[in-house]
Amino acid sequence: MFGKKRAKNGKKPGPPAHDDLVRRDFTATAPNRLWLTGITEHPTSESKLYLCAIKDVFSGRIVGYSISDRVKRAWPWTP
Repeated sequence: MFGKKRAKNGKKPGPPAHDDLVRRDFTATAPNRLWLTGITEHPTSESKLYLCAIKDVFSGRIVGYSISDRVKRAWPWTP
């Protein structure tokens, strides 16, 4: 009854994919101090599209984005 919660598929959740560098503190004192990013998948009638957006925490504005038909290993601006 008081055990750990399991995912919907019945499996235990795995370890975090990365370190928590901001320690769950999503506030910024000035622009360009903290950016958040996320990737979303959007199914279409032909295939899937992936959107990666970068948000400045201070202003709440989207400062960059990339749209692609596949998830790439490197960021769009990485050489």
